Amino acid sequence: MSGAHPPEPRPGSPVRTPRRLTTAGEIEAVVGRPAPMIMLKQIGALDEGCRTVLARSPVAAFGYRDADGTSRTTFLGGAPGFVRVHSPTRISFPLPEAGDPCGPVSFFFLLPGVGELLRVNGSVAARRGARTTVDIEEAYVHCAQAVLRSRLWQQPPVPAEPAGRAGAPTGDGPLSAPGVAEFLAAAPFLALSTWDASGGSDTSPRGDRAAAVRILDGRTLVVPDRRGNKRADTLHNLLRDDRLSFAALVPGRSGVLRVRGRGALTDDPALLETMALRGTPPHLALLIDVEHAEVTGSDAVARARLWSPGTHLDRATAPDMMAMAGEHLAANASGAEGAPPAFLLKVVGAVPGVSRLLRLVMDRAYRSGLREEGYEDVAPGTDGGRRGLFRRRPADGGVAENPLREVRVAEVRVETPSAVTLVLEDAGGKPGRFDFRPGQFFTLVADIDGRTVRRAYSASSAPGSRQLEVTVKQVEGGRFSTHAHRELRAGDRLAVRGPSGSFHAGPRPPEEIVLVAAGSGVTPMMSMIRARLAVRGGRDRIALLYSSRGEEEIIFAGELARLAKDHPDRLSVTHVLTRRDGRLGADGVHRWVTGLSTAPDAHYYVCGPEPLMDAVQGVLAGLGVPDERVHHERFAGAADSGPATAVPQRMTVERDGQTLGEVVVEPGQSLLDAGLAAGLPMPYSCTVGNCGDCMVRLRGGEVALSGPNCLTPRQEADGYVLTCVGCPLSEVVLDITEQP
Repeated sequence: MSGAHPPEPRPGSPVRTPRRLTTAGEIEAVVGRPAPMIMLKQIGALDEGCRTVLARSPVAAFGYRDADGTSRTTFLGGAPGFVRVHSPTRISFPLPEAGDPCGPVSFFFLLPGVGELLRVNGSVAARRGARTTVDIEEAYVHCAQAVLRSRLWQQPPVPAEPAGRAGAPTGDGPLSAPGVAEFLAAAPFLALSTWDASGGSDTSPRGDRAAAVRILDGRTLVVPDRRGNKRADTLHNLLRDDRLSFAALVPGRSGVLRVRGRGALTDDPALLETMALRGTPPHLALLIDVEHAEVTGSDAVARARLWSPGTHLDRATAPDMMAMAGEHLAANASGAEGAPPAFLLKVVGAVPGVSRLLRLVMDRAYRSGLREEGYEDVAPGTDGGRRGLFRRRPADGGVAENPLREVRVAEVRVETPSAVTLVLEDAGGKPGRFDFRPGQFFTLVADIDGRTVRRAYSASSAPGSRQLEVTVKQVEGGRFSTHAHRELRAGDRLAVRGPSGSFHAGPRPPEEIVLVAAGSGVTPMMSMIRARLAVRGGRDRIALLYSSRGEEEIIFAGELARLAKDHPDRLSVTHVLTRRDGRLGADGVHRWVTGLSTAPDAHYYVCGPEPLMDAVQGVLAGLGVPDERVHHERFAGAADSGPATAVPQRMTVERDGQTLGEVVVEPGQSLLDAGLAAGLPMPYSCTVGNCGDCMVRLRGGEVALSGPNCLTPRQEADGYVLTCVGCPLSEVVLDITEQP
């Protein structure tokens, strides 16, 4: 473990080395000691209020060290409830990165629109795959000053200039990496992680107007430490162990700047004066010798949509953080020196309206303290503080769009050795119906090994039921299919988006349909068959030609046989087994189709490998079947990552000639994710390159598309891109005007 010695000056650092603080006495002489009531707000287990915050929080800062002792800070989550509470002293969560946390860890949980936050400290108890289990040691409510200083929840400004616009720091070093200086210049808020001599961890918020961190040279940062509640955990930790890490945020951006290095404290007057606000300098500053700095996209921040107004909690729905802090204080106050009597705190807390009064008192205290530090235009909320720290909802009362539907796995049914059906139902207490058109698909979303994975699968059940069935075939190396076959169990939770796709019979289906499928291509066909045969007395006719490798690989074999037996005048099924009959080609398709004696107005549906689909289309064209009566489903599968820039890029979004907004697309992030995270009305459906609903025209710049995807060569030549699988290689301008 590192000692308290400050980092040595390096080439390119300022010639004059600021004075360093090296003892607790020196810190207390400047900061003071916290009042007993501050320390008494800390509890040793999660009470009901803490559990409510965890259930409502969509994102948390997380500080940990890996097995090599490397300090790391990141952001977790993406949606409320991402933390699973097993008991008052144990929680678990997915970690969206390859790091292996061990030992002491720390968090703070954010509630969008709320100033106070919940800090939780503990230690790693277990690690299973990407899921980390932590034993809780302490929790407490943190004041709102960092959020207020940073204006974290206020309307985001115009995005910071992407890399290449602002001047790079002087000297070589990690801060000269692409996009780092520009991110720091615009980042008003960060999560800072430190550790003490006994191994305890602490992750605390830091916020400042405009920029929370200043660059001194290519590898040196300075963070002003302004007045707070005097706990000064971070400052005391750095005297004993100078290793630290932080993760910074820019409102409106879904990327995160992650930094690690070594820190030292200074009260050097000349340096502090450079960070003065209206003549008031900070009382201390933290100097950071940076070892690593990198801007990355954050799936947690993007999915949480922290800066979409509809996600911000109002007073009616947000946990009362001040009341929670009061309950914690009352629980610990009995017999404590310098604390008011516990019974008095409980009596006062029970008085109607006292929480609102306390809220007003704290808001006034926040405003007064921040103005004394030199902050202008201080307002706890966006409406002059009349509603405290809560951001106002839109006038129409709307909420942010969230098309994801949380579901639980009711059953995993084995169909063949390589195919399982997931039976899904709503995870909430009031199950709803799954409405779609037979043949459409849904996008399944799961956290696998700490990463969000999205895959499209056709519904194999009939619409209108309270359960949705999707059938997943094992794909070698497939992340989701392997997870579904090996890991998913009844009770596990997923999310679904949809329905999507135009492969369906429409609101007025034809009386006669001809289906040709191979392998798992039978799944949308099964939905059509089930839906049609569920209508008793129907006059429709269905013919299915289904190619499988062998009898053991026929998906829905038993049910297809039963349905054909029960409805001999409505359903006929013809199987082709390639191990026995050879590969199904144009000749075989032609013999089968011409032997059906189909009606002139019959419609044809084809789903399977490209060679089979091409063969069927060629046969039907030769028989004179009009193109409008031939429907095909070309699943793109999981899109492979295409080339992408390692530098943040600006994206301008227009509609009908009007600019809707400008955002920064982070390295590795899709155009769609960046636009949605900023609250722009991006069109989309499946999010995996299959449906084409996110197709927009590229008006300027260069975009790399991952493949395979559903964009045709003609569409690509005409300047269209798919935002869900598109990454910018330069600044881009997109036109989202609905295409004719």
